[in-house]
Amino acid sequence: MSVKIALSGAAAEAVDRVVPQLVSDLVASRITGGDATLWGPDAEEESSKRLGWVEAVSVSRPLVDDIYALRDKLRESGVDHIVLGGMGGSSLAPEVITRTNGVELTVLDSTDPGQVLSALGDRLATTAVVISSKSGSTVETDSQKRIYEKYFSDAGIDPLERIVIVTDPGSPLDVAARETGYRVFNADPTVGGRYSALTAFGLVPSGLAGVDLEELLDEAEAMSLELAIDSPTNPGLVLGAAIAGTKPLKDKLGIVPDGTHILGFGDWAEQLIAESTGKLGTGILPVVLDVNSPELSENLADLQIIRLVGDWEDTREVADGEIEITGTLGAQLLTWEYATAVAGRLLGINPFDQPDVESAKIATRALIDHPSAPPAPAFVVGDIEVRGTADVVSGATDLAGAISALLSHLPEDGYVAIQAYVDRVAHPALAGLRDELAARAHRPVTFGWGPRFLHSTGQFHKGGPAVGVFLQITTVEDEDLQIPERPFTFGQLIRAQADGDASVLADHGRPVLSLTLRNPAASIPLVFDALA
Repeated sequence: MSVKIALSGAAAEAVDRVVPQLVSDLVASRITGGDATLWGPDAEEESSKRLGWVEAVSVSRPLVDDIYALRDKLRESGVDHIVLGGMGGSSLAPEVITRTNGVELTVLDSTDPGQVLSALGDRLATTAVVISSKSGSTVETDSQKRIYEKYFSDAGIDPLERIVIVTDPGSPLDVAARETGYRVFNADPTVGGRYSALTAFGLVPSGLAGVDLEELLDEAEAMSLELAIDSPTNPGLVLGAAIAGTKPLKDKLGIVPDGTHILGFGDWAEQLIAESTGKLGTGILPVVLDVNSPELSENLADLQIIRLVGDWEDTREVADGEIEITGTLGAQLLTWEYATAVAGRLLGINPFDQPDVESAKIATRALIDHPSAPPAPAFVVGDIEVRGTADVVSGATDLAGAISALLSHLPEDGYVAIQAYVDRVAHPALAGLRDELAARAHRPVTFGWGPRFLHSTGQFHKGGPAVGVFLQITTVEDEDLQIPERPFTFGQLIRAQADGDASVLADHGRPVLSLTLRNPAASIPLVFDALA
């Protein structure tokens, strides 16, 4: 089944106006041919090294037998539980692939010590771990690898038999892992992390967990020709024009699963689009919604709704102003990658770099290398310490007042970002804050678990339009965990990541309210109450 798209309103107008020019400019065939000049001279150097994803299906096919052979070997030795240590594109694609296929995969994309301990305590004796890092120097995945090495060794298990590495050839991780004797899968170095769903980063953990990789690749391959042709019905051109060609630009994209069999697709699309387009003061901000989200009844002029529906019959009637899309998972993954590249051309930005991601990493490293006590809270409510930028916390004396102060800085075209540096396994209910705050703010609200969102919407927060306000939530762990051969703990690392990102946002003039929950179980209800 190929991808089908139905449109109405501004999106349909954008397609009618923009797609003929895209066809005349041979955009689809030039993307497929690896033409790095499509995004302007400033982007040409980076783009020339980042278009390998258009050939991901053919490049990845030879990996499948090796993945299956390793899966069989692990199963024969009693291993039936796969953990993935990865961030951003290295974790979000395998998460949607395995969830959609009903296959268990434990995704460890956090440095929260409670969440790490939860993973370590789950069937260690029958667990294998995939450590995925494109650069080979990601602090989160390095820390996860170190702690699993220790726990395996302490349990009398040889880490070389249980840890699998996915990284770019020649990366520090690749070199060290091969010298040590780990099983290594190299990914295509000409594919950026967020475009890597159909490369080793998506396939190795998914395949080891039990996904039929041939079917996934067949689905994508079935779309490849259609996406390569310069035709007005090309779904990649149509979707790219619909999300980035409206005038005025609808720069928030509400992604609504509404009958689709694909699970978790919005989270994957969020990092693909936000990190690719959110720069130079422009971009498209994906907002992951459900069919009952408050934003759907607000009639927001800058919010484009796209619904992922079950089949083509569902697209016969499209609500006014909305987009509906349907298709198999492999076909949709490739289509959205093409559409994002098209959107980058329409927005006049380089969809393959992430110039503002590094700033938070630098701030984190500085806090780790030179630790200091956090600044005194502006005030304390029960077990909640309240901090933030002066324009938010000065004058506030209670939690409700601080939240009101934050929202007072929300412009008419703004958004609210909730950043939860919290154990999402222990406190999943915290995600419910998103709908509560959206109902209160009458504006789009995003929700991201930290630190994983730093590899996703973090780029947009700092490089996109300066219209966001930020609610940061952190916790104080009951039990911390030392990172082997590192002078810091997981708890210190996640606090440094939260504090570092907050400082960078403040430096960019973004309003920030930071809540530290010293007793999350007791404090989370207080945060909900303050939003009432």
